[in-house]
Amino acid sequence: MVRRTQKHQKHAALKLGGVGVLAVVLLGGGLTLASADDAAGPQTANCPTVRDKLSNVPAAAVAGVEQELANLDKQIAEANARLAQQAANPQGGANFIQNAILGPLASKRTAALDRIGININRAGGQRPDLASLATCGLNTAGVPSAVNGTAGNGNAGNGTAGNGTAGNGNAGNGNAGAGVAQRVSCPTVADRLPAVPGQAAAEVQRELANLDSQIAEANARLAQQAANPQGGPNFVRNAIIGPLEDRRVAAINRIATAIGRVDGNRPADLVNLARPCSAN
Repeated sequence: MVRRTQKHQKHAALKLGGVGVLAVVLLGGGLTLASADDAAGPQTANCPTVRDKLSNVPAAAVAGVEQELANLDKQIAEANARLAQQAANPQGGANFIQNAILGPLASKRTAALDRIGININRAGGQRPDLASLATCGLNTAGVPSAVNGTAGNGNAGNGTAGNGTAGNGNAGNGNAGAGVAQRVSCPTVADRLPAVPGQAAAEVQRELANLDSQIAEANARLAQQAANPQGGPNFVRNAIIGPLEDRRVAAINRIATAIGRVDGNRPADLVNLARPCSAN
């Protein structure tokens, strides 16, 4: 693909608060919008973490809880993508962010938190009161969102909206049964990205969240496999890890395409980060 001239790249740069955003750069393992005068970038959602508020999660509830923690992180990633778009192209009045982004986010979080409680209660545990964790505010510009991360497998995860930080504790903190299940470990992606053009930031953030959601789903399947083993010795590799790697190839290719679509320089070698994944 023909590389765009510096002039064309400049015109393609994202406008934020009257300042041309030149790129998204990696800081502290995550993505942060950078501008010509070091502007911090758009605001991000400031939501309470949930993983570290859970204790004594029954083993039978771990898979469901993991799935909902992944949903919570994905919801934050989607809200952050909308906040980035709003910063680039403001719309609505003074209450737009609250009414169109943070309000709906709180509603989705309420539903996910309720499902976590149902999972725990259904498995015989005491249903936690998580309602107060639904409401989110806004971080100062440039501050990443805190996320719940994937189950504690040594993989920091890719986080949301330029975060890339690990979650708070392990899945089912205080749950003796959770340690029986294997956990997925895959190469991180957010900390290996080249400079991401501002116009590609929202799409890249969504795909990073998808990568973490894929790992969370695989961890949920591993928890189910530990509770109810099926298949032969190659079941985990063939039915869980292999399909996970294929999905990672697709997500990482979408990241590379989003970057290349803007600056004409598609980082094809990113796909090497799709593999290998392992369960241990």
